[in-house]
Amino acid sequence: MSKPDELLVDIATLVESAQSNQMSLTVVTGGAVITGRLAPEAVWRQRVAEVLTDSARLGEFSGAFTGPAADPADLPGPAAPPAEDGPPTHLHFHVARIIQGTVGIPETGGMYRVSIEDVSAWTVGDFSYSDH
Repeated sequence: MSKPDELLVDIATLVESAQSNQMSLTVVTGGAVITGRLAPEAVWRQRVAEVLTDSARLGEFSGAFTGPAADPADLPGPAAPPAEDGPPTHLHFHVARIIQGTVGIPETGGMYRVSIEDVSAWTVGDFSYSDH
């Protein structure tokens, strides 16, 4: 396990404390380049829950992102340790894309959760795309 980048943890902490979704960031994690805007975890969870709720096939999963079911100890499967107060451990991207060549996937932007510990490189700002 690697030690998380302290500056990246500080950025995530500021996003959480300011409840801002305007910070653009690009990260490299597991060989993938993800670019987009950071959102506070609570905002990210709510948006994911809304998308799932609107899905006929995935609606039942929305509860995992809201309310008491959002506690990992309440989810089915192996028990996860309870969340502790402390610095953020994940980045929560919205309006984000995985860069594949000159294309961003998905074109409309997606919701990604990335472990700060798994980020191998990063830069402030996001990449723009052009088909010209």
